[in-house]
Amino acid sequence: MTNTAKILIIIVTWNKKKYVLDLLAAVNTLEYPKQALDILVIDNASTDGTVDAIKQDYPDINLICNKENIGGTGGFNTGLSWAFEQPLEKYKYLWLLDNDVLVHQRALIELVNLLEAKPDIAVAGSTMMQLDYPWRINEMGAFINRSNGLLVLNRHLEHIPAWQGRSAQELLNIDIDLSKYLMHCSPYMDIEYVAAASLLIRADVAREAGLWRDYFIHFDDVEWCLRIAKMGHRVVVSAKSLIWHLSAAAKVPTWVLYYDNRNILDLLQKHGADNATLKRMQGYILKKALYYNLIGKPELAQLHYDALADFKAGNFGKKDIKLPYQSQANKEIISILLDPKIKRILVSWTVNLQATQLQEAFVQAIKQRPDLSIEFLTLPGGKPIFQIPNAKFVAMPNNFTRWKKYWQLRGNYDLVIQSDYEASFGLSWLKAEILYVNDENICRRPAPKFGDVWKAVMRWIRK
Repeated sequence: MTNTAKILIIIVTWNKKKYVLDLLAAVNTLEYPKQALDILVIDNASTDGTVDAIKQDYPDINLICNKENIGGTGGFNTGLSWAFEQPLEKYKYLWLLDNDVLVHQRALIELVNLLEAKPDIAVAGSTMMQLDYPWRINEMGAFINRSNGLLVLNRHLEHIPAWQGRSAQELLNIDIDLSKYLMHCSPYMDIEYVAAASLLIRADVAREAGLWRDYFIHFDDVEWCLRIAKMGHRVVVSAKSLIWHLSAAAKVPTWVLYYDNRNILDLLQKHGADNATLKRMQGYILKKALYYNLIGKPELAQLHYDALADFKAGNFGKKDIKLPYQSQANKEIISILLDPKIKRILVSWTVNLQATQLQEAFVQAIKQRPDLSIEFLTLPGGKPIFQIPNAKFVAMPNNFTRWKKYWQLRGNYDLVIQSDYEASFGLSWLKAEILYVNDENICRRPAPKFGDVWKAVMRWIRK
């Protein structure tokens, strides 16, 4: 290894003590001279003991403690501001990292090698693998579909068969050049955006580009990359630099929907979208709000309306969001199942009791409550999925008669349990409370109201 350029590593964290400690431990194993690395951790007012743990285990790390959670944008801007105050010659590169990633031992050196070899490249990012499925690519950089504002993740969900079943920890020290494992994969490629989960940038270019636009969270690193590209620099992703990050598939969006919708509109406007595109995007956001009203999540629909209003008013930064229905840990479902007011429950075929760790609570509830009836919908077409002993099933048709079945089931249940990952319009309108479940949380909501849906339809039509 010949590269010894001085680098500042910037990590932003908030209430993820274990993750950030694991990351710092992985940083210690990097194939890069330790004397050439400085680490700056920005803590956004964590309450889980993160600061004390870092001070105890890594006393030499530079640590800045913000007085409140100012989001990823504010955290990285705090770090960038600190970097910009240093002498110009102190750091050649800045390496931005998310707090919940694991980095391969060659993750940094491969990015440095790229920038050292290619002076026209200003930003190099790592390929992001999924921490929960370490052999699966989450993104190898991304492009932007400017007609609908969606990020197009490059090589999303492609597998590395040779790594199947191996943990991320096992893969941190092996040869990981993906150009050797994937067909038609170059060692690096030009893209529009790399995530700040692992983004190496020339320090002088970072100074020229300036701080991130204050989005609080989401799309801030995308906007920065587009801004840097407008300055005439290349943004690339490396197939030789790998990190592992929790996949978004298991994360159910709630309050972040506000920032996603507000920020993408601003990003598109700042980077050349015409009025027709912006109008189409706003219509699409109203259509999504209608969807959330239809499945019985009106508070999430309201986030879309708030996003549109604040975009038009030019309000950015952090928003005080208070959602009326709070999520609970999955283990709390037992109190709901034992509620004497709930006597009949219907469970959607999309709910996996094992994956959501709810199966034991269901069995306990049935034993403790002889009066409790729990029925499971079959797969469309009638195939049952057995998840508890002596399960009772309701056959679900596989064609348009499914809607007739939903109508027949109206008023028969006190609670309908649905999956956050695959909701059904029909199940939301059975005149029952809805319990949405995912791999981590549950959230109980009242039955949706026709008035909310009608208002959402009219908003969409008018737009």
